This record gives sequence, structure tokens and C-alpha cells, in this order.
Amino acid sequence: MANENQASAGGIRSNPWVQLIAGIICMAMVANLQYGWTLFVDPINAKYHWDKVAIQYTFTLFVLLETWLVPIEAYLADKYGPRILVFSGSILIAISWMFMSRANTLPLLYTAGAIGGIGTGLVYGTCVGNAVKWFRNNRGLAAGLTAAGFGAGAAITVLPLTHSLATRGYEQTLFNFALLQGGVVLLMSLILAKPASGALVRRSNAPPAEDAPPLEMIGRPVFWFMYVAFTMAGASGLMATAQMAPIANSFGIAKLHVEILGFAGPALAFALSLNNLMNGLGRPLFGYLSDFLGREFTLCGTFLAGGAAMLGLGHYGHDPVLFVVFAALVYIFWGDIYSIFPAMTSDEFGSKYATTNYGILYTGKGFASFFAPIAGAIAAKSGNWTLVLEIAAVMNLIAALIMVFAVRPLRQRSSAAAAVAVSVSDAVTP
Repeated sequence: MANENQASAGGIRSNPWVQLIAGIICMAMVANLQYGWTLFVDPINAKYHWDKVAIQYTFTLFVLLETWLVPIEAYLADKYGPRILVFSGSILIAISWMFMSRANTLPLLYTAGAIGGIGTGLVYGTCVGNAVKWFRNNRGLAAGLTAAGFGAGAAITVLPLTHSLATRGYEQTLFNFALLQGGVVLLMSLILAKPASGALVRRSNAPPAEDAPPLEMIGRPVFWFMYVAFTMAGASGLMATAQMAPIANSFGIAKLHVEILGFAGPALAFALSLNNLMNGLGRPLFGYLSDFLGREFTLCGTFLAGGAAMLGLGHYGHDPVLFVVFAALVYIFWGDIYSIFPAMTSDEFGSKYATTNYGILYTGKGFASFFAPIAGAIAAKSGNWTLVLEIAAVMNLIAALIMVFAVRPLRQRSSAAAAVAVSVSDAVTP
């Protein structure tokens, strides 16, 4: 009997697009656990008067457990299929926000953040890994669309979330959204399945000679250059995205009215909606472009553009219109690391261990999370956010240089070696 987590021939769960859509919906439902967090920092501070840097450690703990446990979770997903992993994640993300709604001490708040991190990691790592397995011919696009759910999901709910915060308070908002988000993910988990073995074929974007298991992958220098670039780009983005509300408040423009292209609203609420929409747009767009332009060149270009946007936000963000514009540019250029790096990992190390291998790379986001409270401390000491955003821009520049001058040459060498191996194999095959 076939594994219940493996799609059977002819069933609805054997349709790649059904799998992709189910994964996108799951990602959209866990997006608020990361991108909605910034809205809760000030209300929690207002109620309990805890230091904001101390409150932000909840976010750091969330990201650490979201990322550092993914290799284990991904291994289980590769072995047993995605359904049980995402089902478990749905329970944990619901518990997290329910617990957070009742947390009246910092240790309880940290515990809630930790539970949410584990649950989000179960959903995120599993859904991205499943997507690249079902769409091996367009890995960048599939990973981008799946990651777009995480980026754009908060865009759909930020206005209801903001409205609920204003009318019901943060505690009831957390509880209600816990039930909604957890329930939808639970239902979608029942649809998810891994493709039948050998059902799909690989196309050429630096194909590996053979599938590399995790221990072999971490022994290759190219992995570590990818890891450093991923971590630096992730850190620069988190320094901005986790602090968007405090940045707007420090500029004194959070509640100022903004009108752009016929759309209007308070600067911060406008920016958060547009930010998540742009984040969701950028992931599949740049993932798709990387399928044709190459992973390294696409990442290099977006890193440079994102760094320029951060400089613009730091120097011109005191104007509410420019704040909205530059914040949106930061988001559209930052999020593609979560679509291109999964595709690049499968390109370089094969698809058999795709979920586990990307899970190991994804732990770089955990290291990146340390920069969120560090950014707050730097801003508190310097009295403004300009220095923080300048540091983030420099980190993007370094990541761009790594992609072009380290990762690309190593991947070209690996691709050439794979081509030679295939030629030799063909020559000796009778």
C-alpha cells in the first residue's frame, strides 16, 4: 500500500497545482506570526511597561526556533511526508497566540514566542521543500509562489488585524486570529502529499552529478558561502522589517495621512499593507527571473537594490510618502532570498534531500534574528534609526559580492564537474 503522505496516481492530491495552492494558503496563515509581530510591540509595552528591547527578544526566540529546528523537521518531512508535520504546526501556531494573549510576564511571553517559532518552522520548511519537489522544472517560481504566501499573507490580514487591535485590544485579537490561522492550516494539511518517486524530471540550472545528503553538503565550501550570504541578507531585512512600527514612530509619521495613486491611510498602516504585498510579489517574480537569468545574478541585483532602499528609508523616511515608498522597496527586494535560495540548494545538491538541505541553510535566519534586538539597542543609543539602516545596507552589499565572486565560480566549477561525470558515464554505458 502506498504511503498515505504520497500522492496516488489520478487523485486530486497528485495535481502539482493543488499541492502548490495548499502550501501557499498554509504559508499565508502563518505569516502574521512574523510580520504581524511589530504591531503588538507597542501595545504590550503600553500595558506592562516592559522594556521594548526585552519584548523584542520574543521575536528573536521565535525566529531561532522557527529556523534552527527546521533541519530536524525537514528530515521528518522527507521521510514521512508533509501532512503530519504541517498538521502538528497548525496546533502549535494556534496555541502560541492563545498563550501570548494571556502572557502577563516576560517568561510567559517568551514561551509563547518559542511555541510559535516551532509551529511556523514546521509549516514553512515543509511547504517550501514540498514545492521544489513538485516543480523541479521551475523551482525558483514554485518556491517563490510558496514563499509569497508568507510574504503576502500578512498583507491580506494587516487591516483586519489593525482594526481588531484598535477595537478589541491586542489580547482578544491574538486569541481570535489564533483560532482562524490554526484552523485553516489544519484543513490544508490534509491535502498535502509528496510526489511519487521518479514522477518528475530535473532541468538544467547547475544540475548536480548526484543527490548530496546533508553531511556531504556541509562539507562543500559553496554551501558555507551561500550560508553567509543568506544570513547577512536575512539579518539586514529583519533589522528593518521587525522594527517598522518603532521606526515610523521614531520618525513621528506613523499616524500621518498618506495618499498615493488614489489609495490613502495612516502612514504606518498603509506601509505595512503595501510592504507585505510587495514582499509577496517579489518572491515569485525574482524566483521566476532566477530560473532564466541565473540565481547569483538575480540575488546580486536585488541585494544591491535592497541596500539602496534601506539607505533611502534611513535618510528620507521622515517624509511619510517617502517612508511608504522606501519601505515597500525594502520588502520587494528582500524577500527573494526565501525563493531563490531553496531553488539554488536543490540545483546544487539535488532534490532527494531538498527539504532537509534547505532546512540546514534556513538556520541562517536564526542567526540573523539576533540582529533585531541589536538594531533596537543601536537605535536607542544613537537616538535614531539611520545608522541601523546604513549598517543593513552595507551587509546587503557584502552579500551581493559573495554571490558573484564566490558562489557563482564555485557553482560553475561544480556544474562543469557534473557535466564531465555525465559524459564519462555515457561513454562507458554499452
